[in-house]
Amino acid sequence: MFGTGFGTVVEFDPARGLGTIAADDGRRYPFHCTEIADGTRTIALGTAVTFAVIAGGAGRLEAGAITQADRPSPR
Repeated sequence: MFGTGFGTVVEFDPARGLGTIAADDGRRYPFHCTEIADGTRTIALGTAVTFAVIAGGAGRLEAGAITQADRPSPR
């Protein structure tokens, strides 16, 4: 793990299970639905989240351990 962050879900394709989180620091992190911590495998666009930054495929950083944040989305 490379740290944690806060952000907002800005993309999610339920058919593929792939999405993107825009972190509060401006970085974007891709994620797979299996990283949604509550096990639902789906998440709404605009949801404020906390996440862990993890090593993903092809040497890129991804979001993992994604949970809904206890704060409103800034976007």
